Amino acid sequence: MYLAMNRFKIAPGFEDGFEKVWRERDTHLAQVPGFVSFHLLRGLQTDEYVLYASHTVWESEDAFIGWAESEQFRRAHRQESAPPGTYLGHPDLETFEAVLSE
Repeated sequence: MYLAMNRFKIAPGFEDGFEKVWRERDTHLAQVPGFVSFHLLRGLQTDEYVLYASHTVWESEDAFIGWAESEQFRRAHRQESAPPGTYLGHPDLETFEAVLSE
């Protein structure tokens, strides 16, 4: 199992617009070999930001790389973006390889 996670810091008050973009997007993920699941997670809220993470699970690192290099990836990332002022910087990509699963 391989996990890819983008962490987003979103300006307070922009949560609904950010979540709407994710709810209404066409991910194209189901068409990609090795895709297992996707989750959008809402985390810590401070006076400065609301933390979100997009979390995809893949069968392997090669499957994730295949997605990142695919036409489906390009189509998914050409879609409508959240309103200006939503993002407080670029997302932080973190990847993990499973060492133990139960």
